[in-house]
Amino acid sequence: MYINIPGLYNSDKEHWQTIWENEYPDEFLRVVQSDWQNPTCDEWINRIEEELQQFDYGQLILIGHSVGCVTIIKWFEKYGHQIKGALFVAPSDVDKPGYPKYITGFSPMPERKLPFPSIVVASSNDHVVAIERARLFASNWGGEFVELENAGHIETKSGFGKWDFGLELLKKIN
Repeated sequence: MYINIPGLYNSDKEHWQTIWENEYPDEFLRVVQSDWQNPTCDEWINRIEEELQQFDYGQLILIGHSVGCVTIIKWFEKYGHQIKGALFVAPSDVDKPGYPKYITGFSPMPERKLPFPSIVVASSNDHVVAIERARLFASNWGGEFVELENAGHIETKSGFGKWDFGLELLKKIN
């Protein structure tokens, strides 16, 4: 089972996370947050825990986008459930100077190695995370790093719809 953890403002109807859920409703589920405009770490990770209690954690692959990536790791740090793996796409650098103050409780960025397989995907021109930082995150977390050239924040505004390459990356974790 694949669990989507969107970032700020949720993923719109043209976003690859939404498209995957619509195309594969028996395989993809979204954790819905109560406040998409003002992410609070404790609320977001507690919501993940509420949603995922019904599943066998060891069969889950979590898919984070933007601040959803750090949310997954903060959830793991708090609850310690061993999952099958994670795909971190365009991870939001919560320690970046000028990071929005209405996104609270996610700093500092996790640095320790994760005990499950992961892939970090980042773009060479993402305004939310410098490519060097994304590469460092992958190294710290013990994950594979995949760089996309000029892909923006890997979202609808950057031209990403279905994103078949993302589905291929999931197969590497599965």
